[in-house]
Parts: sequence; structure tokens; C-alpha cells
Amino acid sequence: MLIAVDAVGGDHYPERPVQGAIEATKEDKDLRILLLGPEELIKKELSGKDYDTSRIHIHHAPEIIGMDESPASAVKTKQQSSITLGISAHKQGKCDAFVSAGNTGALLAASTFILGKLEGVIRPTIAVTYPTIKGVSLLADAGANLELKPEMYLQVAKMCEIFARDIMGIEKPTVGLINIGEEAEKGLELHKEVHKKLAGLPNFAGNIEGKDILFGKGDIYLTDGFTGNVILKFGESMPDVLKYLLKKTMTEDNLSDEQQKLVFSVIAKTMDTFNYERVGGLPFLGVNGVSLVGHGGSSVTAIKNMIHNAVNCIDSEINKKIVSSLNN
Repeated sequence: MLIAVDAVGGDHYPERPVQGAIEATKEDKDLRILLLGPEELIKKELSGKDYDTSRIHIHHAPEIIGMDESPASAVKTKQQSSITLGISAHKQGKCDAFVSAGNTGALLAASTFILGKLEGVIRPTIAVTYPTIKGVSLLADAGANLELKPEMYLQVAKMCEIFARDIMGIEKPTVGLINIGEEAEKGLELHKEVHKKLAGLPNFAGNIEGKDILFGKGDIYLTDGFTGNVILKFGESMPDVLKYLLKKTMTEDNLSDEQQKLVFSVIAKTMDTFNYERVGGLPFLGVNGVSLVGHGGSSVTAIKNMIHNAVNCIDSEINKKIVSSLNN
């Protein structure tokens, strides 16, 4: 299996993407990697590293799409970028998937425009893992579509259900609609209509209030991309805020360095569920291919796991199952 990796995606390129790719090949002997980016830059990074030269190849992509560039404009004007060439190679069947920790909007735009949508899909979606006290749940949409129509909510629910079951290993994932109250009549007219549509699903858990998200009241949380992205960014801030408050309190209470070290050790273990590295990256559900995006600050471990996740998506034939689900 050949996975294309954006060697210049994210905040720490090419070091982390390249090393993550190398680590992935060491864990999967059947895996081959195609690194995309400026050839000389990648060669320099690979120089002196221990890796199987027969399984890691380079595809010259001279242009780089920055993290803060306009997605649509970047994809249109930078035809020789790692993202555009990587997705194009996937479209042409030259690789089995593409992964990147780069510009999310640009990757979504390229994936949608070049790969197209799966049969029956109205719009692709971004789903992200979200930690709860019961384990990891799935949150969608997380920013791909700022607004969703009622029928789109139903599609997102079905696509996420397949991912949660086949990739995350949740046997019977439940679906919840994020709302301002548990009752069916709560929320805007849109939410009331969506509730009626979702009620036909055997795994619908009803409305989910904000206070219930971290308690794991559902395996899949549905919302529009605007709200979902706010919830996502809020969740990402929690570990750092907690560390800051703990440090401040422990300093005020004159805890010794050894005591502080012990407290931080316990907190680190407690907060491990919030560690994005374990998943690495997630696919754009609904595109006609396998395109995964990771956190901009992805570590080597996160990149490695994103590559493994791409392999899992291919092996499980997730797109075939999505099309089947939407047509039933």
C-alpha cells in the first residue's frame, strides 16, 4: 500500500512529517510512502536517517501552501503544491491515500474539487475525535460546513456511524444532536426538524446539552461547522488552561518541586484521553477518496498514527460502506 504524505504540511515541516513517515514504515512492513514537497528539502531531511530506501520515495512539489493562506485561492494558484499534486496523484490512482497536517481548508478544497464527492453525498464533512470520561466520541461537523441543512445532518450521522464502528471500534455508536435542551421541541426550527429526521435512526440518543458532552452521553455529536469548531477549539484549550491554573495554585501554596512534579504526573495521565496524537488525523468523510488531515502542530507520533489511520480507512472500505448506507 502506498500512502502519500505532505512533507511540508503543518507547523514543523519537514522534520515531523518525514520522521513520522519513517516510523510508520517501521511498524508496517507492507507500507510504502510517497513524500511530497521540494525535492532538495526532503532529501536533506532524509540524509543520515535510518530508513528503507526502497519503501520511501519523493515526489517533487516545489510550492508550499501556508497555514494562513486562503484555501480556495491557494489551491487555484499553487498547482504545483504538495497538497494539489498529492491529491491529484491519488485521483490518478498513483497512491492509495493522502495525509497532511497542513492547511485544513486547502486540503478540503483540493479533496472536494479534485477527488469529487461520493455518490449521494451532499457535502463532505470534517469529523474530529472528542474526549469524554467514557472514552473518545466523534464531533461533526467541525468546520467544513458552517451551516447544515436537515438532510445533511442525517448524512453526517450515517457517515460518522460507519467511521465510529469500523475505525474507532465502537460496536453500536449512538448519535446525539447538540442543542440547548434535552426536549425534542428545544432549539431553532432547524434543530426541531433535524430532531424529527434523526428520530428515525435506531441509535439516536436525542438532544445533547453542552454540559453532557464531556460526560459521554453519546458516541457521535452532531452540530453545524460553526458551533462544532468552537467546541473543538474550546476543548483543545482545556489542557493548557488546566496546567496554567495548577502551576499558579501550586506556586501560591508553596508546593515543592517534587510535589509539583507528582501533581503534573497525575494530571498528565488523567488528561491522556485529550491527547490528539493517539488518532493523529481523520478523513474528510464523503469525498471520493481517502484524504486525512491532522493537527497543525502534529508530532512525529501523530503523523505516524495518521498514516496508520489512512491504511485502516482503506482496509475497511469505508467509502464503499458510506455509499451503501446513503443509498439504503
